[in-house]
This record gives sequence, C-alpha cells and structure tokens, in this order.
Amino acid sequence: MSKAIVITGASSGIGKAAATFFHQKGWNVVATMRNPEKETDLKEDERMKLFKLDVMDKSSIAEAVQKSIAAFGKIDVWVNNAGYGAFGPLEAGTDEQIRRQYDVNFFGVIDCIKAILPHFKANRAGVIINVTSIGGLLTLPLFGVYNSSKFALEGLSEGLWFDLQQFGIKVKVIEPGGIKTDFAGRSLDQFDQSEFPEYENYSKIIAEKFTDPDYAKNFGSPEMVAGVIYTAATDNKTTLRYLAGKDAKQFWFLRRWFGYKFQMGMAKRYMGI
Repeated sequence: MSKAIVITGASSGIGKAAATFFHQKGWNVVATMRNPEKETDLKEDERMKLFKLDVMDKSSIAEAVQKSIAAFGKIDVWVNNAGYGAFGPLEAGTDEQIRRQYDVNFFGVIDCIKAILPHFKANRAGVIINVTSIGGLLTLPLFGVYNSSKFALEGLSEGLWFDLQQFGIKVKVIEPGGIKTDFAGRSLDQFDQSEFPEYENYSKIIAEKFTDPDYAKNFGSPEMVAGVIYTAATDNKTTLRYLAGKDAKQFWFLRRWFGYKFQMGMAKRYMGI
C-alpha cells in the first residue's frame, strides 16, 4: 500500500516540487494551498488530491486533515512548508506585518501539528517535517523578523523531537539555503521604509547584493529540496536537521566551526556593510 503525505504551501516553489516528486515516487499526495481551484500544474488523480488549507484558518486545517484521511485512509508524513519572508528594518514593520509573519511561519505550523497529532498518535507512527531555512540557524541583514520566526520554529521542532518519540513520531527539519523560487517576489513582504530614510543607503546595498546574479549562482532548485524532504521522509532515522543546498552547508560550516563572530563578520564583509 502506498504511503501518504500532506504538504502545505504546495501552490509554488518547494511545496509544488515536493508534491510532484513524491507523486512520481508512487506516494499518495495531498497538495494543500489557499486557492486549489486556481492550481493548473498539479493535476488530481487517484494518488494526487488538491485540498484547501490556509494556515491562518484553523477550520481549513481541520477540514484538510479529515479529507486527507478520508482520501487515503492514513497519513504517514506531514510537511509544514507554507511560509514567506518579511524584509526590512524592524521599526519599519507594522504590528500587523510582524504578527502576520509569526502567524504564518510559526503559529500556523503549531496549528497544523496539533491537528495531525491525534492521527499520528493513534497510529503510533508518523513523520512531521518542518521546512525552516538556513535563516533559522543564522541571520542576514534586514531579515531579522523573518529569521526570528524561523529560529522559533527550529526551537519548537527540537522540543518536539524529544516529546513525540515516545509515540513513534519522528520530527525533522529541512534547512534550505538560497533557492530559485519566487521568495523574493510574491513571497516577500517588504516593509515601507519611507518614514525611515536613515536606512535608505543601507537597504539599497543589501537589496543590490541579494539581486546580484553572482549571489544567486549557487542557489539550489526546489527539486533539490524536494529530494532532501524525500530523504527525511524515508530514511527511518531520528535525525533532526537536514541542510539543503551548497550555500546552506557552507554557511553552517562557518558558523559551527569558526563561531558566530567570525561568520557574522564574514557576512558583513560580503554584503559590504
């Protein structure tokens, strides 16, 4: 019998690539998104279902869990992938923008985990995979709010790694580096800095670096991350963290072996700030 996976945020990028990857591997796949009626690339069939799930709407989460179980009988893996990035100096972000960053990237994940846990506990099995970021292990300029939401998810995941093993449930974290997705487009919430002109030059330097083709040349693909997610879902190990991408591995090597002062100094010099 084929195993089943539920993936949040499957309308684009890593989520869509993961849905396609697992489907090609013979898995039953539930690709969830806020507007499944608008999806054109992923096609429903006996092993692929498209369900509505908005991580800021608990009722949609509960309904997606129920429909997924009804469709395939059992869910084996749940991937919390939905998320986006806020960009800009802290004081330029409105309360609404900052809280929404946490509502989607952190509290939405908590709600999804709470919704699937009764099913996993009843089965005495299951894998929860949280897609964080190398930005959950270290920070980049002007991404402090985003990074902090991913830091929080890293801490939550590490705690759950301990707590859920007694029920046969594994917790995994995927930490991509730079990925060739629309993260810098529709998935980026840029704070309005018009009332904070003192950041103008600083922000310009950072923005130019992030859009520099040389900076992006080492970025990985969504398909690469999908492969790492597949490894985490199928290796039957209790490994917590899975770095995804050459740059993520390089950043973490510097941080781990040379310390945060060295790594942050390198980031400053690279960014030219």
